[in-house]
Amino acid sequence: MGEIDDAIERADREAFTHEPPKTLKGQISYLMKQLKSTRAVAQELGVSQRSVERYRKGERKHPPKAIADKIDAAVRSRWQPLVRKRRQKQAATATGITVETRAQFGYTAPIGTTDDGRFRRLTVHLPPEYARRLFDAREQGASDQQMRDIVAEGLQEVYFKDGGIRANNLEVTLNNIDYFDVSF
Repeated sequence: MGEIDDAIERADREAFTHEPPKTLKGQISYLMKQLKSTRAVAQELGVSQRSVERYRKGERKHPPKAIADKIDAAVRSRWQPLVRKRRQKQAATATGITVETRAQFGYTAPIGTTDDGRFRRLTVHLPPEYARRLFDAREQGASDQQMRDIVAEGLQEVYFKDGGIRANNLEVTLNNIDYFDVSF
């Protein structure tokens, strides 16, 4: 995953109204409810069916860190999908998203103006149109670069061009991302 996808995932987790199960047994039981069989859970986690059965019964309480991380990620990705969808729909239709980043921006500008790329720290609220485009792109499996382009276009229009008031011929690219966070 890229920086933008990770940031959207973090923002999604903030939408949880209840925390997901914390115990291994609780997490495996939740995955069993979602995936319906030990075979499906085992395939999802990359372990044997017998390991899943041991985790579920509490016979094995401490899986290797890599497996524990996979279990946690599998639970979190399925946890409260309706709450997550509701928040995303609201951001995509009404409230928009807030992007906070420290990144190097590149510029293509008319002759006589500077086009030197430089690091900037920005916190900008993007309108719902950009939130919708970003969520749609993520859902369709867009690359990190495609999602960067959407964010760069939003920052270009809202921050650099100030809604069309200035810098009309400016083209902005989002290059080296040092930090990236999204909230909605």
